Amino acid sequence: MSKPLIAVSTDVKSFENYEWHAAPEQYLRAAIRAAGVTPLLVPSFEGELDLDVILDGVDGVMLTGSKSNVWPELYGEEATEGNGPYDRRRDGTTIPLIRAAIKRGIPLLAICRGIQELNVAMGGSLATELQELPGRMDHRAPENATQDERFAIRQDIKIKAGSCLADIFNSEAVRVNTIHRQGIDRLGEGLDVEAVAPDGTVEAVSVRGTKAFAVGVQWHPEYWAESDAPSRQIFASFGEAVRAHHAARHARSDAA
Repeated sequence: MSKPLIAVSTDVKSFENYEWHAAPEQYLRAAIRAAGVTPLLVPSFEGELDLDVILDGVDGVMLTGSKSNVWPELYGEEATEGNGPYDRRRDGTTIPLIRAAIKRGIPLLAICRGIQELNVAMGGSLATELQELPGRMDHRAPENATQDERFAIRQDIKIKAGSCLADIFNSEAVRVNTIHRQGIDRLGEGLDVEAVAPDGTVEAVSVRGTKAFAVGVQWHPEYWAESDAPSRQIFASFGEAVRAHHAARHARSDAA
């Protein structure tokens, strides 16, 4: 059986005198091995892309994490150098892609920066430098750490009863590898909180009123998707939704 296609967001990076449109390998490997889908990178060319053509050919959308932050003016705040770096070409591609995917009922998995893009796309806002806010934990990665140490599974999160993640994990709490400087402030319209950190920081959301899988997580399930059960379950559930969408789309096509 062929593996259905998913669209994957890209960062714009300057390297070797070129502008590269790229995604970290961990996300792509998790999509292939844990979700059982085929990832296709969507270049960040903003309004030059025909998103309808892209979404006509895929059965899922995955938004990756990134070092860059969403441009604050998109949610009514002033951009500062300290809150950067930014990737406005990615913002200009992912925000409309998210809205179009949700409108079409295409399965969506939004990770790290992705959950923040999802919240902004739905009219929400972001809080920057969470570690400086009263009562908040320091969610950043340890300094001078190896990648495995940076992405170590070290934080418990509480899962909302009756939520999508509660069904996936069959648990009230799981331990995750959440690493971030900013997070959701004002929740976007049509989003439900799925999980929170001990300090109340939103760690997962879902899109209300859609039958499709549409989940955003602030942590990094891609990094340990082949060895950690909750990480693998996130991708497996996304993959099941993608295959169901693929089957339904082709059934409609055959019936036409």
